[in-house]
Amino acid sequence: MRILVIEDDRETLDYLVKGLSESGHATDGAGDGKDGLFLALEGDYDVLVVDRMLPALDGLSVIQALRSSGKTMPVLILSALGEVDDRVDGLHAGGDDYLVKPFAFSELLARLEALTRRREPGTPDTSLKVGDLELDLLSRVVRRAGQMIRLQPREFSLLEFLMRHVDQVVTRTMLLEGVWNYHFDPQTNVIDVHVSRLRGKIDRGFERPLLHTVRGAGYMLSGET
Repeated sequence: MRILVIEDDRETLDYLVKGLSESGHATDGAGDGKDGLFLALEGDYDVLVVDRMLPALDGLSVIQALRSSGKTMPVLILSALGEVDDRVDGLHAGGDDYLVKPFAFSELLARLEALTRRREPGTPDTSLKVGDLELDLLSRVVRRAGQMIRLQPREFSLLEFLMRHVDQVVTRTMLLEGVWNYHFDPQTNVIDVHVSRLRGKIDRGFERPLLHTVRGAGYMLSGET
């Protein structure tokens, strides 16, 4: 992949450029919105990582300018703003994914790879699909076999994370970092409770379960028959 990272925090920018380069990707960096927009418009990038709070031109304005110019490369938004409304605003502005700081580098890399792998050219990546289960990132509507499923915000985030890691074992640590933004284990059953509630909503009443427990490892969402 050819990646552009637009991030004003120098330490974070250097960390991402170094990590992505060491992962085998050609990576450029920009420290403010104006420089980042110029590079994005002039360069042929496969995916962008854009911080939301940028000097000179904020991240959402950068994305909106790119979309107005006809640029369709996927954009992963980085932000310390993690409320539901913040995420929705980012997606409405033209972002394709949203990752809250602090983040795990492994998750960021996996999300970038998923964006470039699953996105069809010219089509905004605004929905996820596993089997007959569909999740719309803009409207935040979930359906299975055409039936609407009502989820609480945390359940929605949990399902989104699992769908982005379809057919992969998702560990407790991954869920704590990716859904709860915990970088430590609080030693509670919060994950088990939410997974159980989510399973009840997306699997109960349907012929084939999608959400599976992998004993001793974690969970897996799979659309395979």
